[in-house]
Amino acid sequence: MKPVSKIAEAVRASTTLAVDSLAKQMKADGLDVIRFGTGEPDFKTPDNISMAGIAAICEGKTKYTPAAGIIPLRKAIAKQLKDDCGLDYDYTQIVIASGAKHSVYIALAAITNPGDEIILAAPFWVSYYEMVKMAGGTPVIIEAGEKQNFKITAEQLETAITENTKAIILNNPSNPTGMIYNKEELKAIADVCVKNDIYIIADEIYYKLVYDGIEFTSIASLGEEVKERTLLINGVSKSYAMTGWRVGYCAANKQLAKIMSNFLSHSTGAPSTISQWASVEAINGPQEGIEEMRKAFEERRNYIVERMNSIPGVSCIVPNGAFYVMMNMEKLVGRTLGGKLIENDDDFAVAFLEKALVATVPCSGFGIKNFVRWSYASSMENIKEGLDRLEKFLAE
Repeated sequence: MKPVSKIAEAVRASTTLAVDSLAKQMKADGLDVIRFGTGEPDFKTPDNISMAGIAAICEGKTKYTPAAGIIPLRKAIAKQLKDDCGLDYDYTQIVIASGAKHSVYIALAAITNPGDEIILAAPFWVSYYEMVKMAGGTPVIIEAGEKQNFKITAEQLETAITENTKAIILNNPSNPTGMIYNKEELKAIADVCVKNDIYIIADEIYYKLVYDGIEFTSIASLGEEVKERTLLINGVSKSYAMTGWRVGYCAANKQLAKIMSNFLSHSTGAPSTISQWASVEAINGPQEGIEEMRKAFEERRNYIVERMNSIPGVSCIVPNGAFYVMMNMEKLVGRTLGGKLIENDDDFAVAFLEKALVATVPCSGFGIKNFVRWSYASSMENIKEGLDRLEKFLAE
């Protein structure tokens, strides 16, 4: 047989989904597995949003939509970006896709030529690396460890830029770290991007999940030159507990929006019409549910951070957003746990799952070693039990 695509063959499986898949299989086999793997709110989609989806079906809103999405949704997003972030976008600059992940890929496809370098700030969301390669680009990694609060500096960015650099992907608040770049940090990074004329793919999908009274700043709001170079990614999945509805979007300049729309028209088309109408209700409807969910996440974060830092052998710093915490397990390297010699975070995650029945995500796939990501998008009951199991696992 003819060889398969070298680009497709080189794509690695997602570490987050791989661990979660194993945990699901173990659970299906009757084992009492607690999952802290995938980034998915444990809350159900609010009733008003679900009913809007049902109404769309009943009203016959089930036909094809424009490739860039229905106009009422794009207008609702433009208004939300103005109200929440002070950003002025015409609805024609909003392009709807099948989730924020899809939007990131479409953004990369719109700007990337073979050989272009795309800078990733590590720790980074695992899919960024693979999507850059899928789009024909070359990932360039800038490391920002725990001592830097997992945030790169403008100086690091300046040093990493070459004549082949096309863009940087900046996830703020971050998955997997939960850390947030403040306005001054963003301004310094944005200035470097404008100076060197590179694009910013700004993934702000967690922007409503911010804690400690911190005010979120969208990097696109830092001036017209920054906004012109920014491909702003967002969606409804995290803030409205709508992960399975698969609606994300990109806001960009008119040229890029047109290119992305054309790309969609010949690939996937727009997301489900029903999901789009439900998303209109999510954005235009009552917002109280978002704040209730945010408060619940903040309470869980406070507990998991305090408890984790009380357990010998592991530690974490306080994340300010999203719903993840990075557990430092460097002190466990060289120990035998669950009958397995722990040489790295992958070994720990497997041993912890097989012995203690707790699923976490090793961070080697996120561009950093000897950390394990916990998602606290889980019930407080599960969080307490999971940490009890951690304490017992390490004590043994």
